[in-house]
Amino acid sequence: MLQNVSFTPSRRSLEFGIYRDGDNNLDAVQESTLAQALRTSAADSRVEFTVEDTTRLRSDGVLRRAPDEPTEGLRTYRYTIADGDVAGVRSGKADTMSDEPTLASFVTRTLDNAEASGAKQTWVDLVDHGGGDGGGLQTGDGSCMSMPDIAKAIADGVALHAKEHPEDAGRNVDGVVANQCLMDTMGFADALSHAGVRYLAASPETMLAPGVPSDVAHAIASHANDPRAMAKGVVDDVMHAKYAAAAFDVLDLDPAKVRLAEASIKRLNDDVSTEAGTRGVRGIVREDARAIDGMVRFPEAPKDMPWHADRPAIAFYDTLASDGRLDARLRGDASAAADAVRGLVLAHSERDDFEPFGGADYSDAAGPTVHLPTSRGQIDPWAAAGVSETDNAFYRRVDEGAMTRVLA
Repeated sequence: MLQNVSFTPSRRSLEFGIYRDGDNNLDAVQESTLAQALRTSAADSRVEFTVEDTTRLRSDGVLRRAPDEPTEGLRTYRYTIADGDVAGVRSGKADTMSDEPTLASFVTRTLDNAEASGAKQTWVDLVDHGGGDGGGLQTGDGSCMSMPDIAKAIADGVALHAKEHPEDAGRNVDGVVANQCLMDTMGFADALSHAGVRYLAASPETMLAPGVPSDVAHAIASHANDPRAMAKGVVDDVMHAKYAAAAFDVLDLDPAKVRLAEASIKRLNDDVSTEAGTRGVRGIVREDARAIDGMVRFPEAPKDMPWHADRPAIAFYDTLASDGRLDARLRGDASAAADAVRGLVLAHSERDDFEPFGGADYSDAAGPTVHLPTSRGQIDPWAAAGVSETDNAFYRRVDEGAMTRVLA
């Protein structure tokens, strides 16, 4: 009688980079993403993980402290996880994970490993606090690495891999998992698309750590040729994790789709701005925007948090499109913007009663958010701390300032 035999293929399906910045209060709880990666690799030999982990922990369920290793303070660990084993461990003084060159170097190393393993796809998982269009990968002073810098780091890492390995110059970062709060935004999607990334998996709302489980790598590896099945698998994994997210999306960042969304949103913004002084348009658009709750809907959220102004884009544009008080041109613009943004969404899920956030309703949180402040106080309230949601190419490219001047 033949026994079942498992074997490791010589070429893997997915190189999944985990870039974990544990220099803050999330260190212990987000460690579980690494233990999840170890279990996932043991169950699915198609996946290899490239890890860069900055942490204070000395026994994280994956690595054990070396006898000569310091027992206190932050250190950065680099290694791979495959087939249930850890290999190539190197450790040293803590990197500044929110510096663009550090992230770019990690992207390059992940792509190098992808080439060596023959992986068909390369994804990067960014694990830390997030701040939407204000950035992510929290910096040492409590602000954020800017969204443009994150995208630039990814593009720079891809370019360096291509320069050092011209035989593999076509390899790119296929997808980004934002295991961070609030990163499902049109601005971040736009920046990543222009950096050559094809998919973004993220939440429009704050997440409960540890957030995205590392076993999403299995869903990605299982559906390399079926983006919609891949996206559904990723969303299902996240939403089935207890209280991980109130809403979650996988977006298709195809450049043509993103350009269509940019053009449609710009047309709406410009036409609303042009008509703002006629037929009560300003008041109508303000009323429609204020009817849609922004993010950070949990009861304890401070009033000065920037993300109260981050509203689900599709919900806002659909509301304008269905408002009979607006003329046909504005309703048509809004409908086109809603359709264009909806075209980016490969899979999504939302909860209409999220218990940890006081039963807040997220049934309208399908798709990315857009920065829509409805008062002067909501325009970049944390700019002095280095968190700006308006200092990015998308905001300028689509004339979002014109819409802001109407709403606020």
